[in-house]
Amino acid sequence: MTRRQSDCIANHTVRDTVFSAKPSTTAIARYAQASATFGDKLFASQQALQSAAAQYPPLVQASSLGVEDLVISHLIATLELSIPAFMLDTGTLPVQTLALLDRLQARAVVPIRVLRPDTAAALGFERAHGKEAMYQSVSLRKTCCRIRKMEPLRQALQGQRGWVTGLRQEQSDTRAEVALIDTSEEAHGGLVKINPLAHWSWGDVWHYVALHGLDYNPLHDAFFPSIGCEPCTRAISDGEDFRAGRWWWESENAKECGLHVKEPT
Repeated sequence: MTRRQSDCIANHTVRDTVFSAKPSTTAIARYAQASATFGDKLFASQQALQSAAAQYPPLVQASSLGVEDLVISHLIATLELSIPAFMLDTGTLPVQTLALLDRLQARAVVPIRVLRPDTAAALGFERAHGKEAMYQSVSLRKTCCRIRKMEPLRQALQGQRGWVTGLRQEQSDTRAEVALIDTSEEAHGGLVKINPLAHWSWGDVWHYVALHGLDYNPLHDAFFPSIGCEPCTRAISDGEDFRAGRWWWESENAKECGLHVKEPT
């Protein structure tokens, strides 16, 4: 790890973010600007969800409780679709994320299913490599992701034909060709992936949040567009892309945990 990486880790992680009781500028105030084609995108998203629910049951929504996932959950509820949601509590999530989960569960008609990593595996990894192993190498970071995310994800997707995600084309170069309904892995025994917000802009997402008064993670107000585990998430600066705050010490081609990386066929 370089000195610069070490400084970033020490100074800009979630745990060091200071919040005021009344943020001077909220994410809604900054970003809620719908694109000219928002209405068309919203209709396409609704159609994709309804079509997928009819063609590919059973389906489940993977939610990190990020703002995109909250929009999708609201769309699913509004359309009265039978698509339950699950989330992965990795054991290292920010307190703000866990507080949001508590608020959502308190008023949910159907509670979000929460999956956690195997306790022995997670503790064994920490004892062997330390709590900051993710900063030491890409290999160790991906092993941590496998234990805390990939294994619980496999459990969540057992018996499902497809899953709904919050991927958007705008999020990164590696997601620039995300489709509304991706069936490319179905022929090889994989699941159908439904990405209702594939064509939405960041402004579209926040416009919807403002329109419906959705609750959201206050970390979004503090310039965290993409929120993951606490040690692996920092705020971004003007000009940085949406996922610059995730695993920022790694090269761009390594910055996925594996949840949305296609297996070679």
